[in-house]
Amino acid sequence: MNAFKSPHGIGPTLLSAGVLSISLLGDILIYVVLPVNAELFGVTLFWVGVLLAANRLIRIFTYGPIAALAERIGPRNLAIAAAIAAAISTLGYGFGIGWPVLLAARITWGLCFAALTLVIFAYAVSDKSKAGARVGFSRAIMNICPTLALFLGPLVAVAVGPKDLFIYLGLISMLAVPLAVLLPKEGRRPEPKKTEWLPMPKRFDLFMFIAGLTVDGVFTMAITITVAQTSSIGTAMVAGGVLLGIRRGSEGLLSPLGGILGDKYGPHSLLFLSTLLMAIGFALLALGYVYVGGLLAVIGRSFIAALWPAEIAHRTTQEKTLRRIAVAQTWRDVGASTGPLIAGSLLEVVAIGHIYWTMAALVIVGLILQRR
Repeated sequence: MNAFKSPHGIGPTLLSAGVLSISLLGDILIYVVLPVNAELFGVTLFWVGVLLAANRLIRIFTYGPIAALAERIGPRNLAIAAAIAAAISTLGYGFGIGWPVLLAARITWGLCFAALTLVIFAYAVSDKSKAGARVGFSRAIMNICPTLALFLGPLVAVAVGPKDLFIYLGLISMLAVPLAVLLPKEGRRPEPKKTEWLPMPKRFDLFMFIAGLTVDGVFTMAITITVAQTSSIGTAMVAGGVLLGIRRGSEGLLSPLGGILGDKYGPHSLLFLSTLLMAIGFALLALGYVYVGGLLAVIGRSFIAALWPAEIAHRTTQEKTLRRIAVAQTWRDVGASTGPLIAGSLLEVVAIGHIYWTMAALVIVGLILQRR
């Protein structure tokens, strides 16, 4: 049987990761384009924060129902439906004006991301003995299109306009649909579980909340605005895209190696150094060293993304590992959705340097929370 048709080979995992990678094109660039073009999209800076948080907020509460849907219709059908809806949501950014249309598009995307993430896991765990490697390589594949989009997309936005950019991206995103059709009908269907709306966090979960709040939340919204204060909007979009692209690219490269490095040197010490690097990055951002500080922050966060699951595995028994990873991921999403809301509310009334100092202080708190 063809490796890309057998549910037990790595092919379906890589195909499903490819579906998500293409579908991510619109979402990944909205963080770069929207903050500095809010008026063009018919929204205020406050609504920019709401829109950038909406997709994460909705998926915090819907993983359980989506898993139940996957149980009924199968991973392949779920992937096809999510790929179509993701392309429509990206087109919504291009054609939509005002917060109601954009909010509907963001919520739709949040549901699509949750669905496609579950699809990847459904194929990856079909052979438990190789699930770790499959997940690592799937993250590498998943980051290919977002990385390219972050480097090239802002240049296209400058050339054709931000609204037209998302129309083109929506059309390109339709390529994910035939890729989803290639997935095998078989495969382990995610078992629906009773939804725990917001599990109580432990110390490490609070660290993940801070990691999500600072870089994934506040930084992704604020960086283009920071650059725009001393340059043009076009330059801000390009610079923001490059910094976020470095994060995506390095995360994709590090994910397959994260487990190996963690096993050899111990994830705890590497995680500590990565978090310290992120704190230094925010301090430099507060001091006005935008590019150096931003680079250190995204590199530190890239290492954290690759190392935190291994750290949880070292902290917990085998039967509790997956549960603890799910809880930590939930609180990371809570932080990542809270960050844009905070930034959108404060950027018009608080100096951006003060916000960066606060983020640096929070990351230091995260260092303390990492203690076993």
